[in-house]
Formats: sequence, C-alpha cells, structure tokens
Amino acid sequence: MTAYFLPRDLHPAAWWVWALGLAVAATRTTNPWLLLTIIAVAGYVVVARRSEAPWALAFRLYLILGVWIVVIRVFFRLVFGGAEGSTIVLRLPEIPLPEWAAGIRLFGDVSAESLLGGFYDGLRLATMVICLGAANALANPKRLLKAMPPALYEVGTAVIVALSVFPQLAESVLRVRRARKLRGGTGKRTQVLHSVMIPILEDALSRSLQLAASMDSRGYGRAGLVEARQRVLTGTMMIVGLIGVCVGIYATLDGSTPRFLAAPVLSVGLLIGLIGFRMAGRRVQRTRYRPDRWHLPEIVVALSGLGVAAVLFVTSSVDPTNLNPSLIQLSWPLLSWEPLLGVLIGVLPAFLTPIPEPPFAALEEEVAA
Repeated sequence: MTAYFLPRDLHPAAWWVWALGLAVAATRTTNPWLLLTIIAVAGYVVVARRSEAPWALAFRLYLILGVWIVVIRVFFRLVFGGAEGSTIVLRLPEIPLPEWAAGIRLFGDVSAESLLGGFYDGLRLATMVICLGAANALANPKRLLKAMPPALYEVGTAVIVALSVFPQLAESVLRVRRARKLRGGTGKRTQVLHSVMIPILEDALSRSLQLAASMDSRGYGRAGLVEARQRVLTGTMMIVGLIGVCVGIYATLDGSTPRFLAAPVLSVGLLIGLIGFRMAGRRVQRTRYRPDRWHLPEIVVALSGLGVAAVLFVTSSVDPTNLNPSLIQLSWPLLSWEPLLGVLIGVLPAFLTPIPEPPFAALEEEVAA
C-alpha cells in the first residue's frame, strides 16, 4: 500500500479519460449548480495533483477563457434579440434590418429567460473547456505522444503540438514578466506591449523552429513504400470508422435522435476504425524507450471520470427537470443528491493517487549518493 502512494507521474491517458468523463457529464446538464461543481472538482484536482512543469501553468488561462465564453454568450443574447420570454428586463432600441435578413433582430427587448438561457449554455460550454484545460494541465503531452498508437502517431503529434500552445505561452509570459521585473521595467501600456508581447512571440517562434528541426532530424514523416491499394483501403476504413464513431457519439449524447443511431452505429464504427488503425499501424515502425504502463492509480483516475459521466447519463433519464432547469417558469434551479454525489466522484483522484514526482528528484538522489 505504501508503494501505491509513492510520488510519480501518472499515465497522461488516464487524466484525459478522467477529464473527458467530466466534460461528457457537463454536456448532459444545464444546471448551474452541477456545472459549477464540475468546475470546482476539476480545479481542486488540478491544484492537488499538478506538477511544476510548464504545461501545468495553463489552467488559469482556461478559467479566463471560460469566463469570456459565458460573457460572450450572454452578450450575443443582448445583441441578436433576447425577447424569448415574458419577463422583459431591458428595453433597447431595435435596429431595423432589410428584408433579406428576416429572422434576425438587433437589440430590442431583452427578457430574463433569454439571458438565463444564454448564461446556461455559456456555462456548459465553459465547463467543457475547463475540463479539457484540466487534462492539459495534468497530463504530460510528451508522454502522451509516446503512448499514441502507431496509426495515430502523425495526427497525434499535430494535436499534441496544438494542445501545448497554451502551456508554452503561459510559460513564456511568466518568464518574460519575471525578466522584466528583474530589470525594473516600468512604463506606459504601449511600452509594456512592446516589451512583453514581442519577446513572447519571438520565444514562441524559436520554439516552433526548434521543434521542426528536432522532428526533421529524427526522420519524422518519412515512411517506406506502401502499395496504393492498401493505402486506399486503410484510409477508407479509418474514415468510415471515424464517421460511425462521430454519429454514434452524437446520437448517444442527444436523446432526441433514433436509438439505432446510438449504440449500433457506434459499435460498428468503432470496430471498423480499430481494424483500419491496426492495418495502418503495421506499416509504421516505431520504437519506444521505457513504455508507460497502467497501474492501479491510473485505473482509479479513469474510473472516477467514467463514473461521473455514467451517473449523469442515468440521472438524466430519471430526473431531467433538475438537470435542465426550465426557462419557461423562472425559479431557482433545484439540485438532487444523486447527480451531485455522482459529480463528486470526480474528486477522488485528489486523494487516491500519488502526488507528482518532484522536479530534479533523480538529480538530488545522485548528489546525495
């Protein structure tokens, strides 16, 4: 049991499964209490289990992005007509539009129901973004790239490089601000813009060039000759499988779609996609140094995220009113114990997983020896 809690970094895929479980749970509800609880759970786990690596500093940016998402959704309800409802809270002058723009209204009366609907939708989208930001702050993108299957290696590299933009920018901002304070830099806002933004962009460009040079030196993108027929067959199976998976996931999340588009299409698409990935992976020769293994803490993390999604799926059919508050009759959103306890399952990784390995731990051991 002592070895279970020894400091170490967990497998990045476990954190992504956990975060995706929270994000899927957020798609099943517009209840602000549950959505705020999901944000609190994600934030608590990030604070308790994030490391001191550069990518762990990006969670604050995702929180700011979530706030902006909510503000923009409510602002759009003000601009593009928000009179859906009987409780008018604001009367703005309406701007007339030509006939070809029928159905679109600028300003005018704004109802409380419309503003509340925009707030609910924006908070749900912001919660999903924050959950993905939590995964980005907890998972090591380099280890995640190493764990990608051979068939998805090239696509996974592009996705992981894109996901690493926010962490790298956060690290660059902190480094430039620290250097500026050490030099005693003060001045007007325009001077601050030149002294901060230009070094950040320069640092981002140099990192991109270093990444491109390192990938080229390691032979990235070079592959052996493959028959055209096999390439077409493999690509077709992967595309058909991904389409089936997308349709199946959408039908599963949307309760109004026919049920034959949910589990059957998802299963068939997943099977075809796995066969295509298997065929594509045979022609990609890649070695792994010290491959990551899943242990009991990784399983606990993944099951906690999947448990949150499962509970929200079950309770959405039992008590849909509490998960999606009514916008017809305005009242305080109700909160049931079942979905609340289900969301709180997601906080278990903060207590049942080992803390991250401290930086330079191996160097300290060598110096002590």
